[in-house]
Amino acid sequence: MRAYFSRRYRLSAAHRLHTDAFTEEQNRDVYGKCSNRHGHGHNYVIEVTVGGPVNAETGMVCDLVDLDSCVRKEVVDRFDHMNLNLDPLFQDRVPTTENLCMEVYRLLAAGFDKADVVRVRVEETSNNSFEYPANVLLAAGR
Repeated sequence: MRAYFSRRYRLSAAHRLHTDAFTEEQNRDVYGKCSNRHGHGHNYVIEVTVGGPVNAETGMVCDLVDLDSCVRKEVVDRFDHMNLNLDPLFQDRVPTTENLCMEVYRLLAAGFDKADVVRVRVEETSNNSFEYPANVLLAAGR
Protein backbone atom coordinates (compact mmCIF):
# COMPACT_ATOMS: atom_id res chain seq x y z
CA MET A 1 0.00 0.00 0.00
CA ARG A 2 1.36 3.40 -0.98
CA ALA A 3 1.04 6.23 1.52
CA TYR A 4 2.21 9.84 1.63
CA PHE A 5 4.03 11.83 4.29
CA SER A 6 4.44 15.62 4.28
CA ARG A 7 6.72 17.73 6.42
CA ARG A 8 7.19 21.50 6.59
CA TYR A 9 10.43 23.48 6.81
CA ARG A 10 11.16 27.16 7.10
CA LEU A 11 13.86 29.37 5.67
CA SER A 12 14.40 33.03 4.96
CA ALA A 13 15.97 34.24 1.74
CA ALA A 14 16.16 37.33 -0.44
CA HIS A 15 15.79 37.73 -4.17
CA ARG A 16 15.31 40.28 -6.89
CA LEU A 17 13.04 39.45 -9.79
CA HIS A 18 14.97 40.80 -12.72
CA THR A 19 16.37 39.57 -16.00
CA ASP A 20 19.17 41.10 -18.05
CA ALA A 21 17.14 40.21 -21.15
CA PHE A 22 14.75 43.08 -20.27
CA THR A 23 15.32 46.79 -19.89
CA GLU A 24 14.78 48.30 -16.45
CA GLU A 25 11.37 49.52 -17.63
CA GLN A 26 10.40 46.06 -18.88
CA ASN A 27 11.54 44.52 -15.59
CA ARG A 28 9.38 47.00 -13.68
CA ASP A 29 6.43 46.27 -15.98
CA VAL A 30 6.76 42.49 -15.53
CA TYR A 31 7.93 42.19 -11.91
CA GLY A 32 6.69 45.44 -10.38
CA LYS A 33 8.06 46.27 -6.93
CA CYS A 34 9.76 42.83 -6.84
CA SER A 35 12.29 44.21 -9.33
CA ASN A 36 13.59 46.74 -6.78
CA ARG A 37 17.36 46.82 -7.30
CA HIS A 38 17.92 46.23 -3.58
CA GLY A 39 15.86 43.04 -3.61
CA HIS A 40 13.48 41.87 -0.92
CA GLY A 41 13.06 38.85 1.30
CA HIS A 42 10.58 36.18 2.27
CA ASN A 43 10.09 33.78 5.13
CA TYR A 44 9.42 30.71 3.01
CA VAL A 45 7.58 27.62 4.19
CA ILE A 46 8.59 24.57 2.20
CA GLU A 47 6.40 21.48 2.38
CA VAL A 48 7.93 18.25 1.12
CA THR A 49 5.71 15.25 0.38
CA VAL A 50 7.22 11.81 0.00
CA GLY A 51 5.45 8.61 -0.89
CA GLY A 52 6.03 4.90 -0.81
CA PRO A 53 4.94 1.69 0.78
CA VAL A 54 4.37 1.67 4.52
CA ASN A 55 7.14 -0.34 6.13
CA ALA A 56 5.55 -3.31 7.93
CA GLU A 57 8.03 -3.10 10.84
CA THR A 58 8.06 0.65 11.45
CA GLY A 59 4.61 1.60 10.15
CA MET A 60 6.18 4.57 8.33
CA VAL A 61 6.75 5.66 4.75
CA CYS A 62 10.21 6.84 5.78
CA ASP A 63 12.06 7.91 8.88
CA LEU A 64 11.45 11.64 9.33
CA VAL A 65 15.00 12.04 10.69
CA ASP A 66 16.34 10.88 7.31
CA LEU A 67 14.06 13.33 5.49
CA ASP A 68 14.99 16.18 7.85
CA SER A 69 18.67 15.48 7.31
CA CYS A 70 18.34 15.54 3.54
CA VAL A 71 16.22 18.69 3.45
CA ARG A 72 18.61 20.46 5.80
CA LYS A 73 21.67 19.47 3.74
CA GLU A 74 20.22 20.03 0.27
CA VAL A 75 17.89 22.97 0.85
CA VAL A 76 17.97 24.78 4.20
CA ASP A 77 21.74 24.99 4.58
CA ARG A 78 22.03 26.13 0.98
CA PHE A 79 19.30 28.78 0.81
CA ASP A 80 18.58 30.00 4.36
CA HIS A 81 19.61 33.65 4.83
CA MET A 82 20.99 33.79 1.29
CA ASN A 83 20.38 35.96 -1.75
CA LEU A 84 18.92 33.53 -4.28
CA ASN A 85 20.21 35.65 -7.17
CA LEU A 86 23.77 34.71 -6.14
CA ASP A 87 23.18 30.94 -6.13
CA PRO A 88 24.58 29.15 -9.22
CA LEU A 89 21.17 27.51 -9.79
CA PHE A 90 19.81 30.94 -10.69
CA GLN A 91 22.76 32.18 -12.71
CA ASP A 92 20.71 31.97 -15.91
CA ARG A 93 17.19 31.96 -14.38
CA VAL A 94 15.08 34.49 -12.55
CA PRO A 95 14.79 33.28 -8.93
CA THR A 96 11.01 33.36 -8.85
CA THR A 97 9.37 31.20 -6.25
CA GLU A 98 8.16 28.97 -9.09
CA ASN A 99 11.78 28.35 -10.11
CA LEU A 100 12.84 27.92 -6.48
CA CYS A 101 10.12 25.32 -6.00
CA MET A 102 11.23 23.34 -9.06
CA GLU A 103 14.88 23.47 -7.97
CA VAL A 104 14.06 22.32 -4.44
CA TYR A 105 12.12 19.41 -5.92
CA ARG A 106 15.04 18.54 -8.21
CA LEU A 107 17.60 18.72 -5.37
CA LEU A 108 15.52 16.52 -3.09
CA ALA A 109 14.54 14.01 -5.78
CA ALA A 110 18.25 13.53 -6.51
CA GLY A 111 19.34 13.53 -2.85
CA PHE A 112 16.71 11.47 -1.02
CA ASP A 113 16.50 7.73 -1.62
CA LYS A 114 14.41 6.53 1.35
CA ALA A 115 11.07 7.28 -0.39
CA ASP A 116 9.88 8.96 -3.56
CA VAL A 117 9.81 12.75 -3.47
CA VAL A 118 6.32 13.31 -4.78
CA ARG A 119 5.76 17.02 -4.39
CA VAL A 120 7.29 20.22 -3.11
CA ARG A 121 5.14 23.18 -2.14
CA VAL A 122 6.70 26.56 -1.39
CA GLU A 123 4.67 29.19 0.44
CA GLU A 124 6.10 32.61 -0.31
CA THR A 125 3.48 34.63 1.56
CA SER A 126 0.19 33.82 3.22
CA ASN A 127 -1.41 34.54 -0.18
CA ASN A 128 1.11 32.94 -2.59
CA SER A 129 2.20 29.35 -2.84
CA PHE A 130 3.62 27.22 -5.62
CA GLU A 131 3.95 23.48 -6.01
CA TYR A 132 5.85 21.14 -8.25
CA PRO A 133 4.83 18.88 -9.77
CA ALA A 134 1.43 20.51 -9.66
CA ASN A 135 -1.57 18.42 -8.68
CA VAL A 136 0.42 15.18 -8.56
CA LEU A 137 -1.40 14.05 -5.41
CA LEU A 138 -4.78 14.77 -6.90
CA ALA A 139 -3.86 12.70 -9.95
CA ALA A 140 -2.77 9.88 -7.64
CA GLY A 141 -6.24 9.78 -6.12
CA ARG A 142 -5.55 11.51 -2.83
